[in-house]
Amino acid sequence: MTDPMNGGKRVLFYVQHLLGIGHQRRGATLTRAMQAAGLSVTYVSGGHGIPNLDLGGADLVQLPPVRAVDLYFKKLVDDNDRPIDDAWRARRRDALLDVWHRVRPQVIMLELYPFGRRQMRFELLPLLDAALASPRRPIVVSSVRDILVAPPKPERLVEMLDRVRHYFDHVLVHGDPDLIPFDTTFPHAAQIAGKLHYTGYVVDRTGRRGGAGSPGWDEVLVSAGGGAVGDALLRTAIRARGGSALADRRWRVLVGVKVPEDDFQALIALAAEASEAGGILVERARGDFPTLLMNCALSISQGGYNTLMECMHAGCRSIVVPYAGGLETEQTLRAELLAERGVVTIIPEVELRPATLAAAIDQALADVRTGRNDPVPLHLRNAVTGLMKEMGYGKGYKYSHDY
Repeated sequence: MTDPMNGGKRVLFYVQHLLGIGHQRRGATLTRAMQAAGLSVTYVSGGHGIPNLDLGGADLVQLPPVRAVDLYFKKLVDDNDRPIDDAWRARRRDALLDVWHRVRPQVIMLELYPFGRRQMRFELLPLLDAALASPRRPIVVSSVRDILVAPPKPERLVEMLDRVRHYFDHVLVHGDPDLIPFDTTFPHAAQIAGKLHYTGYVVDRTGRRGGAGSPGWDEVLVSAGGGAVGDALLRTAIRARGGSALADRRWRVLVGVKVPEDDFQALIALAAEASEAGGILVERARGDFPTLLMNCALSISQGGYNTLMECMHAGCRSIVVPYAGGLETEQTLRAELLAERGVVTIIPEVELRPATLAAAIDQALADVRTGRNDPVPLHLRNAVTGLMKEMGYGKGYKYSHDY
């Protein structure tokens, strides 16, 4: 574990997930890149603990966890499933400020805020105010994915703009404007153009391609992220196997770490019923997921940011059923853009049935534009480029790696 008071320049990286764990996985990938580039990272997590979260030796600080219990993120509960109150908020705020005073970072990086996580402003605004008032003011950075979820009220977009103008030096957009410019979902982007840095897509490159007998070799890999949503996709996939063109392959169904045990066991029972010969393996989400993608015959997933990027890095054929619950729009938009380029096959959630999934498998297998040997039409660059340049790093580092 890195001592945050010694070594490279110090980064305090705050990541809060409320439902799925994609934000934490992307944050971990960024953290490993920053650590490898010589930065000393203190990673502050505000959600529940996640198994196999590789931070590359960074210092992990776990705040009292909080999660959402609804798709609209309106109700938040603590680790005992009690609604959070003002006293809880005060304790979290003080804990975060204690980290700030202990680490004395030269960079504060906030994942998603102010473009999301508005619920956490009770602790983030005091942190930012303390940073601005510091005699040695740190660089303040927002780390945000390429597509924003449409806010329920238009005035929230103006609030985001005001927060960036007042508090932030840089906004690292983890995307590529050749696929989708940030102003597509944030119409005020031109007003902060001097602060925007497109980093390219963040991708976990820890996967290793092998041959016969390697993890995931020639399997159908079914996943719905590491969170507690996606049950319908997993059940439909299990039922679709028998009627698909890949019924002779082994199907590996990965279930989120936060899915209740009773639901997990129900999926195991359904798989046993659907395949008496044992051709379907149901297990919890795994830390070697990127390797499984490298070796699979086909990926079937909800199409979260991380999974899509890892599928493109792996070059595997992919069927995507974008999550569209609550206010979510970003998965559908990104998946549609990639489908236009022949990278993925899409099934809308409302059309998800065993027969449509089996037909989509036939389509994905027949599409000559997809497959392991095809070039990926996106640049997956080192996502710490803008930050490293701002902090005076540069010589001796390669900033880009295109696939």
